[in-house]
Amino acid sequence: MLDLASLAELLGQPQKIVITTHHKPDGDAMGSSLGLYNYLIQLGHHAKVIAPTDYPDFLAWLPGNEEVIIYTEHTEEAAALIADAAIIFCLDFNHLSRINQMGELVGASNAVKVMIDHHLEPQDFDDYRYWDIKACATAQLVYTFIVNELGRKDLIDKDVATCLYAGILTDSASFRLPNTTSDVHRIAAELIDCGAVNWRIHELIYNSASENRLRFLGHCLANRLEILPEYNTALISVSKADLDKFGVNTGDTEGIVNYALSMASIKLAAFIVERTDMVKLSLRSKDEFPANEICKKYFNGGGHRNAAGGQSNESLDATVAKFKTILPEYKKLLIQ
Repeated sequence: MLDLASLAELLGQPQKIVITTHHKPDGDAMGSSLGLYNYLIQLGHHAKVIAPTDYPDFLAWLPGNEEVIIYTEHTEEAAALIADAAIIFCLDFNHLSRINQMGELVGASNAVKVMIDHHLEPQDFDDYRYWDIKACATAQLVYTFIVNELGRKDLIDKDVATCLYAGILTDSASFRLPNTTSDVHRIAAELIDCGAVNWRIHELIYNSASENRLRFLGHCLANRLEILPEYNTALISVSKADLDKFGVNTGDTEGIVNYALSMASIKLAAFIVERTDMVKLSLRSKDEFPANEICKKYFNGGGHRNAAGGQSNESLDATVAKFKTILPEYKKLLIQ
């Protein structure tokens, strides 16, 4: 890894910059990306955010969102920007596989690659790395990168602060996860002082559901929730037919797994959904239970200890059955 001081020097002159993040971006992915974007354009950089895929409508209000290029919808334009970039910022992911087809383009690019991330076991494709697995959000790291490494807290204006606050809010589950330290709260306070309207951001993200989304949530809890009391585990499995019936859009499944985890007796919760091309899993856990270990070991995924994801090429029923067969291996941890 190169020294971050030389990166600061490189950023001292306007550059052609691409900012990208993982496929199906969440609040932290888009918040950190647009936060960095709104910072860089103040310095005269020609910056563009390229998302590998679409993302939830409840993030469309973020400042700078209208400038985002979605790779799957504008492939040639995005490829040209990547090929022409002097610097590529890779935010909230650490393996090129996480940006789908864009991974080959970014990997082959001659641009300086900068990773800002908080996930385990990064792949060595980057030139500069600002990485901390203890951080609650990549948006937290973008803040400290700007303030501590670049020394430009003065450029954290309302737009930058709003985006970064949204990223921290969502990835900390509204400041509820164990890695929401006192430092995180201090950063949140600084962002509010810089113009982030905390209550309004919460309203835009969490109180903007469609009728279909609420009815789908009710269906999941009433008809698709299964409790496995012998393992203190809850499971919600959703078929492609369920998604079609309720007109589920990108982002409508976000956070549903947390409802299963909200029960007092539940230590592990799984949301397993049948997509067009594969079955996706989202796991959430309490205390020290390693949800990421299950995803990495059995479902070609990974993540954080208490929040992880994976995928399966088997059918929905086969994937659910496989998940259940894994639980006896972890019974001691689940019932202690």
